[in-house]
Amino acid sequence: MLHPSYVGSVPAFLLGVFSLRGFFWPIPRYGRASSLPAVPESILFMMRMWGASGRLDSGSCSRWKEPCAHSRSLPPPTTCRGFWRLLTVLSLLMELSAAQAPAPSHPPPAAKSDSQLNVNWLYGAYVDKDAPLIPLTGHQRFKLFVRQSFTTPGIYVKTAFFSLGDQINNSPPEWGTGFGGYARRVGSRQGQFVIQNSLSALGNGLLGYEPRYNRCRCTGFWNRTGHAVARNFVTYDRTEKARRPQIALYAGAFGAGVVSGTWKPSDRDLLAEGYRGAITQVAFGIAANWIGEFAPDIKRVLRGKKQQPKGQ
Repeated sequence: MLHPSYVGSVPAFLLGVFSLRGFFWPIPRYGRASSLPAVPESILFMMRMWGASGRLDSGSCSRWKEPCAHSRSLPPPTTCRGFWRLLTVLSLLMELSAAQAPAPSHPPPAAKSDSQLNVNWLYGAYVDKDAPLIPLTGHQRFKLFVRQSFTTPGIYVKTAFFSLGDQINNSPPEWGTGFGGYARRVGSRQGQFVIQNSLSALGNGLLGYEPRYNRCRCTGFWNRTGHAVARNFVTYDRTEKARRPQIALYAGAFGAGVVSGTWKPSDRDLLAEGYRGAITQVAFGIAANWIGEFAPDIKRVLRGKKQQPKGQ
């Protein structure tokens, strides 16, 4: 009998089968550019949107019908195929880990299941202070990953914010400072953050670690601030009581930095790229946790200021 978490996973499985066909049916190599079929414009557009920043050496320009001067704005075919294959493999592995995750003996009522999957556009997934911290099922973990990575605006706001910083710092300089350079940085950052979420979700699912931030049930500014900072480095295991280091979170940040360095121009130090990804998670994670911890208080203060003139 199939595990219940496979229900609803058929579309993802079929997508993975068609996407992985390149592993089993290798794409033939052509000796001359004239023998290569034309690349559809829609595919070229997707390449540009998904980090059209790859470099082409003189030997790989012959794989494209376009002149070498125009093909420099496109990533190498192997880089594009590798990027999509990586995402497909991660999605399939997440589905398998979700199917193997044990379901709780007494699952929460269906009406309250969404209260465990809150995702804020600014500070991510969280569990409210008054809500119980219940272990997620495999299906809930996958649903949370989809919300964090695709269906809520948070990742797109994060992408735009970091891309703007890269644009201001002109990093990498080979992409220039115009709109085209910003579009490449957006595609690069978006791909990096999706890979980071995929690796982190997969690692947490395999380890049984808690992927959400739980608001502190303590009182006092410094106690709550300390909880927000600590939770960026430790999480809970399946018992939701014992604390464990955030292995998957930082492994995902490091791995995504390494992968994103492969499609950037020039020779990149991939270990340095991974290190920067992990350091970014330290700063961004602390800030996001702190905002998530004090968000209800900030809302009450803002609402009080808006209602005060009416009372006067």
